[in-house]
Amino acid sequence: MKRPNILFIYTDQLRWDAIGPNGNPDVRTPALDAMAAQGVNFEHCFVQNPVCMPSRVSCLTGQYPSTLSITHMGVPVPPETVTLPKMLRPFGYVTANIGKLHFMPHANRDHREIHPDYGFDYLEISDEPGCYEDAYRAWVRRKAPDQLDSISPGLPPMAQTWYRAMRVQDTVVHPEVRHSPQFHALRARSDLTHASFVAEQSLEFIRTHREQPWLCIASFYSPHSPWIAPQEFLDLYDPSQFTLPAFPPEVDAQRPGSNYTDDLLRVARHGYYAMVSEVDHHVGRLVACLDDLGLAQDTVIVFTSDHGDWLGEHLRQGKGYPGPDPVSRVPLVVRWPQGVRSPGRTAPGIAEAVDVVPTLLECAGVPVPPQVQGRSLLPVLEGRERSGRDSALMEQRGWKSLRTTRYRYLCESSGKESLWDLERDSGEYVDVAGDPAYGEVLSEMRGRLLRRVIENEQPLPRAWSY
Repeated sequence: MKRPNILFIYTDQLRWDAIGPNGNPDVRTPALDAMAAQGVNFEHCFVQNPVCMPSRVSCLTGQYPSTLSITHMGVPVPPETVTLPKMLRPFGYVTANIGKLHFMPHANRDHREIHPDYGFDYLEISDEPGCYEDAYRAWVRRKAPDQLDSISPGLPPMAQTWYRAMRVQDTVVHPEVRHSPQFHALRARSDLTHASFVAEQSLEFIRTHREQPWLCIASFYSPHSPWIAPQEFLDLYDPSQFTLPAFPPEVDAQRPGSNYTDDLLRVARHGYYAMVSEVDHHVGRLVACLDDLGLAQDTVIVFTSDHGDWLGEHLRQGKGYPGPDPVSRVPLVVRWPQGVRSPGRTAPGIAEAVDVVPTLLECAGVPVPPQVQGRSLLPVLEGRERSGRDSALMEQRGWKSLRTTRYRYLCESSGKESLWDLERDSGEYVDVAGDPAYGEVLSEMRGRLLRRVIENEQPLPRAWSY
């Protein structure tokens, strides 16, 4: 059996509803539209943690954050962690991660140092665009050294603190303002963006490894803030035509004078959608390369993200607690001409990010290790099952939540419980946990979460009967 290649296209902070296949009429994503038409689009995919590091290691191991003991940011992933490339290596795969990995904190280290490989044969790590002396900056230095001062969006705040403490003098001049509701046109050439780096190096890896099965994770930073995009992608949009969130009256009253006026919400969407369209452009390049090389039939393509973005809903930007749909629900599109039956389908059930690893292993005919907690979605791809799970679990330090097709339930270490009825309140603004009419639902969701937690326990295997 010839094992398929795997192209894992990983974005950062991309909401489920920010691509065309999921019904957004404002954003332009022709490559993803075509990919969904040729594959399966999972309508309800949820990540297991609402911030980058725990979500990424959970996805790439197929294990829940609590099992990994990584439920918050800033925890270095142990080098011995069993990741997808380690599972594939014994079966002849050559593996690469190009771009963001974020298995290590990046604000307090020298990015020129050798990075743990985590099982990858090739690593071109760049966790943020242009902030550090890393693989992306080395790529730009080789191509256009005069552009180095133009690619940085500014140092992250904690990196500034570390630089001052360690008396690091960077060779790049960083802009002063980094985080704001405004978008910025790229100061550098448009072929020098971080997204261009990820695409170009992924294409190079694919072209030079045609003789054996490969895994390539093309890991884009976009559309993570700050929203900086080439002018040609900003020019695709007329912000006056954007659909804006519907706010409850009490929330709407707080918007005047804030960063969440209609004008600023349009500005944020302009930058965000432009970055989404730039990623889509490079998705089209990657797919075209597979077609040109005759590899399309034998390549599983997965497109997803590590979490979403409030994008102004709840008068917030970014991600984190309590992980409502704008933050926890992400795209999941799978294209595999050789394996997908009845392409163009939308799978209506619930999938989790931990399900990606066992799905890819089954597609490759590789046994799923016992520690993997996700469930393979291959039966859905092959049309043997309509959907996967009936709930999605999210875990962060101090709280856990459970999302079903109708409800989201949240339980915190303090004992506080919250419940949202998404059928009546799709924006998750009204907590009905204290409403007597929802008493039975609250009890049911509490029990379902408890059962999920018990099911996820993974005691060490017994060597022999005592």
